[in-house]
Amino acid sequence: MNFEIAFGIIVVFLLVSLIILFCGLLIKLYIHKVKKYTSLIYQKDIDFQKILNTTIIETQEQVLKNISQDLHDDAGQQLTFINFQLEHLKLDVPELATTLLPISESVSQLSNSIRGISHSLNNQLLLHHDLLLTIESELERMKKTKALQINYTCNNIEKKVFSSQEQIVVYRIFQEMMNNILKHAKATHVDIAIEIAPFFKMTVTDDGKGFDRNSNSKNTLGLISMVDRASLIGYNLEIISNIGEGTTLILTEKRTA
Repeated sequence: MNFEIAFGIIVVFLLVSLIILFCGLLIKLYIHKVKKYTSLIYQKDIDFQKILNTTIIETQEQVLKNISQDLHDDAGQQLTFINFQLEHLKLDVPELATTLLPISESVSQLSNSIRGISHSLNNQLLLHHDLLLTIESELERMKKTKALQINYTCNNIEKKVFSSQEQIVVYRIFQEMMNNILKHAKATHVDIAIEIAPFFKMTVTDDGKGFDRNSNSKNTLGLISMVDRASLIGYNLEIISNIGEGTTLILTEKRTA
């Protein structure tokens, strides 16, 4: 009798163990399916975000390309025609040549500036050139205006290969940084330092009036839009500024473990 009871207990124990093991396997399979489903949803979300980011960048670049084309075809051609008329007027009325010379030179300078701006807005020119060389070229153009003292350093020891999106977005952020300094900062000097290794880092520091990060001014909102633009390519933009103490912007490539 005792043997039958003991055997029954063992059988019940085995059955309970099998049930618990079966339930454990079901739970494990369920958790695995949930993780797989969550991972799939997350990947789809990442893929959608990438598509959205690409669409945003392409739309922005198409607008800038249209502006570049308009500047080249409309404003550029009109200035060429004006300069052509001035040259003919100097030939027709030689006594006005001296008077018209400064005007003719100003028109030529404006035409060159518009051509430079047109090129800087056209991403096709950017994509066919090295990003760092394009930044240097833009800084050289800005130096000619003598509106700002610019100090530029770059430790381009290692050759970095940028994706097309990185080239476009980094360059547009750089342009926006410089544009804000020229328009709003009232700065006299700006330091630009670019590091390539071990990861990309661009630091832009001006001696301007600075601003309050907590304000909702257009200047602050413009900087926030640059932060959003940097995130499109997985970069981080740090903004350091205080009123009367200038501004430092640090664009950094996010490192992956």
